[in-house]
Amino acid sequence: MFHPNQSETREDIREYVAQLQLHMALQARNLVPSLTNTRDSREKLLQDTQATIEKIVSRHF
Repeated sequence: MFHPNQSETREDIREYVAQLQLHMALQARNLVPSLTNTRDSREKLLQDTQATIEKIVSRHF
């Protein structure tokens, strides 16, 4: 049999886990690129170039 404090602790943990799952789901949604977002080729080239430069710089330090 559970003491009232154990029951409250379990409920707190359940609430925390539910909030964490919601947060993770929302974060995952932000990480997935939109299929309807059509990028202009210049924007993609700029982002690719910036990513390449950041990789090169990070390897030198």
